[in-house]
Formats: sequence, structure tokens, C-alpha cells
Amino acid sequence: MKARALLSVTVVATTLALAACSSSADTSATTARAPAALSAESSSAACPVTPVATTVSVDQWGDIVSALGGDCAQVTTVLQNSSVDPHDYEPTTGDIATFTNAQLVVVNGADYDPWAEKAIATLPNQPTLVSAAQVNNIAEGANPHLWYGPDYVQATADVVTAAFKTLAPGAASYFDQRKAAWQKSMTPYFDEIAAIKAGAAGKSYGATEGIFDYMADALGLVNVTPQGYQNAAAAESDPAPGDVFAFNQALSDKKMDVLIYNTQTEGSVPEQIRASAQTAGVPVVNVTETVAPGFDSFEAWQVSQLKDLATALAVS
Repeated sequence: MKARALLSVTVVATTLALAACSSSADTSATTARAPAALSAESSSAACPVTPVATTVSVDQWGDIVSALGGDCAQVTTVLQNSSVDPHDYEPTTGDIATFTNAQLVVVNGADYDPWAEKAIATLPNQPTLVSAAQVNNIAEGANPHLWYGPDYVQATADVVTAAFKTLAPGAASYFDQRKAAWQKSMTPYFDEIAAIKAGAAGKSYGATEGIFDYMADALGLVNVTPQGYQNAAAAESDPAPGDVFAFNQALSDKKMDVLIYNTQTEGSVPEQIRASAQTAGVPVVNVTETVAPGFDSFEAWQVSQLKDLATALAVS
């Protein structure tokens, strides 16, 4: 990664501190995203500048960036197809063009979308780069599903807004309005998190994959998934038979209050574990790695899953 791009993130983050997996495909999934509708007050102000050309690597961040940018950002999200594995994606010529023309690029980082950072590194003119992993000091090889961490989402949104204001200072007040409207739109999300934490902290869970772990930690839940199974899932390898047996036994003995099941996971083992949970009477909560079809915002997608979890844990 170019030093200039890294400096952009560092400067923005410092300013803020002082002020306050499915099948792969080889076809482009690039899609331009219209500005998110937040509220009448946020959408009434006209953009006073040329919109900031913005490219986002994956859809988990695309909706947030679009909401923060509004009409003052032309946001293109490269991957919006849930059948494409972000880890192995090969950007097309069209994808490369969106990076080439971008003033701002937002990526997840933590080796989740390495193709995006590689594409940026080859450009003669470096865009401002915001990496959620760098913003939140997440190392390569760590759990990359940062959009499931409420604090990570908040911190990344703060840095994205600061980047927009740096790139288009004439629209600083506009971006402040968008940020305030986005913050207000996220109230149900943070309220649901607070309610679950107040009523279910200390309860246990098992997970067929670790995508929900950051959220579970924020909720105060205890992960009792067998460690060997966790390690295998993180490495995208098959768990040992003993680890699968231990998982099934824990479900049978009801040592888990809930099973978190990634519906986008392929394979017989997760399906068999889900069946064991149902047989044992352990509630199963479905989650997805990417924004699920039928949801028009990050907030709506996340709140739907949180409400399902609250019901499973008898919080609501």
C-alpha cells in the first residue's frame, strides 16, 4: 500500500481524535449507488460542490458511505452480489476504472478485500483511502467482519465524514448534516444493542462461523463454540470430527443459549449443527455476511437480526 494513501487515513483519524463467504464469480458486480434517503431535513439541502467520486469495495460499507455522502458523493460499490466471495474476487477492467477515477476509496481491510488495496496501490494518482481495519487498529489475520462491531461502524463513519469534508471543504456543513441524519437513523440499531446487553449479557452462544463475534462481544454474550471448531471456521477448513462432536454435545446438553447460524455458509457440517440445535430445542438465529436481499439499508438489515436474537434470548 502506498505511503500517501496511508497518510490520508492517519491525518483524518488524528483530526477526529483531536476534535472529540459463498461461491466466487469472475464477472463484475460494480454498481453505482444512489444517495441514501435519511430524512427530509438531510435531503432538502442542495449540494454546493461537485460530488466526490467515491468507490467502496463491499456493500457492507457501501450503504453507510452513501448515506454519509448524500448528493455530494457519487458512490460506486464494487461488490453487491452475495454470491461473490470478497476474499477471492478478481476486479474487472471496469472495477479498476472506478478506482482510477475515485477521489475517495473505502475498504474493509484486514485481508477481507485485498484485491481492492492491490488495485489502488498500482494507480499513478493515489486517492484518499479509508480502511475500516486501519481506522480501528485491526491487524491482518484478525476477524475481518468489522461491520458487526458497533464501535467499529461508528469510528469508520466518523473518518469517512472527515474525509469527505477534507476533499470537499465547501460542503463541510452539508456533510455534517448528513452525518447527524445518519446518526439519528441508526438510533433503532443502538437501542436494540443496549436492550439486549441489559437483558442478556452473560448468556452463551455457539456459532457456525465467526462473522457475528464482534456484535456478540458488544452484547456481552459468551462464546462457547469449541475452540478447535472456531479455528477451523476462521481458516475456512473442515473442523476435526472431535470438534464437531463437542459442538453437538454442547447443544444437546443445552450449554448454549442460542446458535448463531450464517445462512450463506456452504457445507454439510453447519447444516448438521443447525439440525442438532433444533433437535435440542436451542434457538437458532440466522445471520448473513453481506446485506441480505430485501433490506434497503445497513440499519434495517442489522436491526432485523438483532430483533431475532432478542426474541431467541427472551429479551423481548
